Amino acid sequence: MANEATPAAKKPNALQKPLTPSADLAAIVGAGMLSRGEVVSKVWDYIRKHNLQKATDKRVIVADAHLKKIFGKDEVTMFEMNKYLAQHLK
Repeated sequence: MANEATPAAKKPNALQKPLTPSADLAAIVGAGMLSRGEVVSKVWDYIRKHNLQKATDKRVIVADAHLKKIFGKDEVTMFEMNKYLAQHLK
């Protein structure tokens, strides 16, 4: 039957696994356990809410005090953001 889910399909993938954010990341996304996908979504919400994208290149995120603790530098591209977020999730 093509509509039956396989056992492998029921297993959560890496983006769905609940993780605990570091204290620095929790200041942005909240202290509860979140999936990697939820963390990325909440960080993007924070970036948009605080207008932290470079006006001339929306792919560049300009870190405020909270994001600088996560990224360790003043600017990161949206492509390298996940690398820094991963270091703050367990």
